[in-house]
Amino acid sequence: MTQSVLWQRICAQGLGTVAVMGMTKNTGKTVALNHLLRCAAQEGVAVGLTSIGRDGEEHDQVFSFPKPAVRVWPGMLVATARDTLARAKVPTHTVAHTGIGSPMGEIDLVQVLDEGDMEVAGASRSSDLLQLIAQLQQRGCALVLLDGALGRSHHASPAIADGIVLATGATLGGAMGDVLRKTRERLALLGIASAPPALVERCRAVFVHGGVGLWDAHGGELFLGQIPTLTAAGTLLHYAERGVQTIAVSGAVGRTLWQAVQTLAARVDGLTLVVADGTRLFIDVLDLAALRRLGAQLLAYRAIGIVGVTLNPVAPLGTSFDAHAFLAEARIQLAPYEVSDVALTDTLLPE
Repeated sequence: MTQSVLWQRICAQGLGTVAVMGMTKNTGKTVALNHLLRCAAQEGVAVGLTSIGRDGEEHDQVFSFPKPAVRVWPGMLVATARDTLARAKVPTHTVAHTGIGSPMGEIDLVQVLDEGDMEVAGASRSSDLLQLIAQLQQRGCALVLLDGALGRSHHASPAIADGIVLATGATLGGAMGDVLRKTRERLALLGIASAPPALVERCRAVFVHGGVGLWDAHGGELFLGQIPTLTAAGTLLHYAERGVQTIAVSGAVGRTLWQAVQTLAARVDGLTLVVADGTRLFIDVLDLAALRRLGAQLLAYRAIGIVGVTLNPVAPLGTSFDAHAFLAEARIQLAPYEVSDVALTDTLLPE
């Protein structure tokens, strides 16, 4: 077993699909991904890899900074767009054509034949991503790693991934305390607790079929319909005088819907809002605190399993931190989450 606590947690929890997502660019997401790929190779774990978007290109597409390449290992299966294979710096064997398209061509399943670097570009739609995961697992992958893209977090949804690794770092800007505060706030939204079993069962139809559901204090159904979440604020307010106690919404929760929820929370004691998971929230931590002060609670239909947080103390622009000091402070500020700097860990791993 490697000395990587992050890898050990993934193994101990028996996770089959893990998404690696960055809070922004240059937070060390690819470094964290490479760390897990290296651990899998050393432990002889059959691993599959795909991406939501594109990763492994030589330069950042926004700032043109040099980027670490995605490092792959012999035997690994990769689901990637056909155009990326022409630029791969490692030989591969095509296992299957998936029939799933992308802006960079059809996505193929390939087996890596040697250690080396490659660019990975996968599916952008959740339904296609689930198909790729299934195909990788059907071909023997015990663990599928999903590489995230800037501004896209749906791959971290528990409907897709069993767990996530969140990469954060100095590039967020400000002093060390500012970076850790921003990270803590993101974790507060991603890590909302799961609804109890009885409430999950009551709301099931909303999350299976989509839409919005409203119930009174006795569990009586007031409204259940497949309406768009983004335009559901009026429906919620229509039931303000009908004793609504529980709200379930399957889609994204933006500002307009959130304001309607807060209006109801101010009128109803103990209001409960159930969302699909923390990736559907487009609010900030101050909004969450305001809702809780009104005596309401926010719960997830499925809670996100946050496996750990990785740190990058280096910022291409701005202030960088001492790696050891950053790690020590982050373990205090981000408790109880497991925090690691995989670049430090990698110095302890055998070649």
